[in-house]
Amino acid sequence: MNLIYFAYIRESIGKSSETIDLPDDVDTVNGLLKHLETKGDNYKTAFAQSDLIRVAVNEEYVSLDRKITGSDEIAIFPPMTGG
Repeated sequence: MNLIYFAYIRESIGKSSETIDLPDDVDTVNGLLKHLETKGDNYKTAFAQSDLIRVAVNEEYVSLDRKITGSDEIAIFPPMTGG
């Protein structure tokens, strides 16, 4: 699975993208975010507010309960702010 990180998520993790093998028990976006939190303190910090994170699967914004597969491209964005 190809993961692409943006803004403070990218900065917290220390990379803009990575390819991972999807664990057998992970089949939703929310499951992926929870899995990523276990990869180290930098990931735990990046995904601490996973309910506010926006995710696109194959260039389409999706909800956290969206089913995913190992061939998907997942883009992960921090909450949007504005003013």
